[in-house]
Amino acid sequence: MAIDPEMLQQAAEAIRSAEGLVITAGAGLGVDSGLPDFRGNEGFWRAYPPLAKLGLSFEELANPGWFERDPAMAWGFYGHRFELYRRTTPHEGFALLRRWVEGKDHGGFVFTSNVDGHFQKAGFAEERVTECHGSLQHFQCVKPCCAASWPAPADLHFEIDPTTMRADGELPRCRSCGELARPNVLMFSDNKWSPGRTTAQQVRFRAWLRSLARGRFAVIEIGADRAERARHFGTTCLSRPGAAHPHQSARLRGIAQRRPAGGDRAGSAAGTGCAARFLRSFEERVPVDDAGRRTAVGILA
Repeated sequence: MAIDPEMLQQAAEAIRSAEGLVITAGAGLGVDSGLPDFRGNEGFWRAYPPLAKLGLSFEELANPGWFERDPAMAWGFYGHRFELYRRTTPHEGFALLRRWVEGKDHGGFVFTSNVDGHFQKAGFAEERVTECHGSLQHFQCVKPCCAASWPAPADLHFEIDPTTMRADGELPRCRSCGELARPNVLMFSDNKWSPGRTTAQQVRFRAWLRSLARGRFAVIEIGADRAERARHFGTTCLSRPGAAHPHQSARLRGIAQRRPAGGDRAGSAAGTGCAARFLRSFEERVPVDDAGRRTAVGILA
């Protein structure tokens, strides 16, 4: 779908007046980096053929009960993802977003439902990221024996049998009690997630947003479908004082998961295709500010 030049101009105007940026991101953002988004059984099973043979869906396997019933299977799935996220380089779209943030007086803040840690890996400051579903780069006790979580060791490596997707060898242990550890990630039907780290991130975000109470900010929403928390969060942010009004800033929707899209509110523009290409194309179209820095804004879904 062609992008309306007038809407792009409105988006550029909005970001020139913004003092800070809120980036909300979902699973579609990581597709260009080579990460699966796990949307639908077919997509999940293409990424994990052994699990297709077992008939296990993502929702069934992403359940804390597996760490009690079959730790090798649980860590086979999460260990494989851990290895994938660590060895994968975030695509160039992350660098573009970071450059836009660094050009604002108040910088920016990320709110993401992704658990891959790629915003931090791409150079975003740890204290300016909120991971609402936790992070696979942090662990916690499976019981849990306490509320603590901790970063995964830098030298940790999982051996996964590719024919069964089961983990071999020693599995991570709780640093406090020695019991089995699990990812500090919110799973389905999960009443044992330790949310302390995410709660602290949310507190920092609210403090940052309060610092913009008399300023103006804009929201970039990218890679999130209609059901994801990242999209709902972006919409909520737009209702706050200081947010760029959608009819003034345009609603620029960049679809990262390669599916058709249409504007869903007045003053919206839509772009289809991969996230990296869309962001690069958008940056090329927007004017530079007085300081000679390229700027861009919108709400990217």
